[in-house]
Amino acid sequence: MTRRVTANISLTLDGRYHGVGGPGDLAAIIPYATTEVARNHLARLHEGATTAVLGRLNAEGFLGFWPSVAGDDNADPRDRGYAKWLVDTEKVVLSSTLTDAPWPRARIVNAPTADVVTELKATGTGDILVNNSTTVIKALLQADLLDRLYLMITPEIAGGGSRLFEDGLPATKWKLSLHETGDFGEMAMVYDRVR
Repeated sequence: MTRRVTANISLTLDGRYHGVGGPGDLAAIIPYATTEVARNHLARLHEGATTAVLGRLNAEGFLGFWPSVAGDDNADPRDRGYAKWLVDTEKVVLSSTLTDAPWPRARIVNAPTADVVTELKATGTGDILVNNSTTVIKALLQADLLDRLYLMITPEIAGGGSRLFEDGLPATKWKLSLHETGDFGEMAMVYDRVR
């Protein structure tokens, strides 16, 4: 049995993963990141995952932030659970510029995303999670290698910025497996690929 490939990302109502100000413009997403629905979503997405696949930028951001949460007794237990998982799990960082991994249990791979994930699927056990690395997620959507999508939709229109679902992706069908709506209108959804 091959491993399931999962991906998580937060999007605005108009499908943007950042606003008009560029990759750092998360004004329409950040306010919803610590809601009950978002934290439940975070706790759910790494269950069963044994490998994290990250692009370089996300690896630098995540691995610069989450390890401190893992040791913070005052952090929300769901945040701490994800942080501990990220610190302890195998991490594959896709990069054409890094040569050595400055993080424990991480390795750098300079190869096409689809090739790396296809190889990971054929070896080991447990889910492979791509958390918020948009270039990786886009490549996997293009290659039809994603089996599950964890989506957080915020109730805001960014009005500009990059979209996850761009024209040219192969047509695919998905089944809604879970849906949760928060007090502010944010939605956590889990979609499974119908093959």
